[in-house]
Amino acid sequence: MTSHAEEKTLFAAPPDACDAHFHVFGPIEKYPYESSQLRYAPPLAPLAEYLGLAKSLGLTRYVFVQPSAYGRDNSCMLDAMKDVGIAHCRGIVDIDENAPDSMLAGMHAIGVRGVRVNVSPVHPHQTGLAVSMIPRIKRLETRCAELGWHLDFLLPGWLTAELMPVLRALQVPFSMAHMGMNLARDGVDAPGFKALLDLVNSGDRLAYVKFTGIYRMSKITGFTDTDPLAKALIEAAPDRLIWGSDYPHLSFSENSSFELFNLLARWTTKDSVRRQILTDNPSRLFGF
Repeated sequence: MTSHAEEKTLFAAPPDACDAHFHVFGPIEKYPYESSQLRYAPPLAPLAEYLGLAKSLGLTRYVFVQPSAYGRDNSCMLDAMKDVGIAHCRGIVDIDENAPDSMLAGMHAIGVRGVRVNVSPVHPHQTGLAVSMIPRIKRLETRCAELGWHLDFLLPGWLTAELMPVLRALQVPFSMAHMGMNLARDGVDAPGFKALLDLVNSGDRLAYVKFTGIYRMSKITGFTDTDPLAKALIEAAPDRLIWGSDYPHLSFSENSSFELFNLLARWTTKDSVRRQILTDNPSRLFGF
């Protein structure tokens, strides 16, 4: 892979630019991961390495997201957040919906502002899964409302579609990772993507869409087939979009965070829109 020093950004990040979705992984002897049903072998991706990348990209705010490999043991991420400090970071955890109030209060104090609802993007269709998730989602919605947190969804596209009525009814802010896992090959007229466009402008406009994991939706060099989707979202709701590197890219480790960042230069030529995506919108959602 190309080193950070050899890669360049195509535009200057605005002040207080935020990476709204990335992961850290520590030494396995200190932070053991769940070995059953892992989709990837977690790499060693320490905080210092990530901060070097963020500096090269011009990013000064960071939103840690709990990786599935650690299950609901958030200790690696929380330790890293303490090292960074609440002035510059926020976190999205994976917790039991009935976790003690004291645990959530401790997390809030160091910058946690969201809870992840995570189902593998490649999970095959499973009858009844959406219905079985509703009690957890509703309970987490209540907890988030009490704390001023949001919900962060990573779901396969079919599950997003089945949960759409639940998402529309949410009374707390929420985000959809990886553009709702709408495959680029299906285009902007696909029912799932049209529903996503409608979701970001529905009701009190509580939905946010993450420009993350682009390599999950596209298999074309340069990801050019994602351009129509990204541009449609920018046209529909530029104030409800956020960007994340998805570092360290896990099973897509051959990808470059610089290339993913530079997609914003192709998707919009407006500095004002890039400032919304990188600074204004994450500031609103995460409470910077």
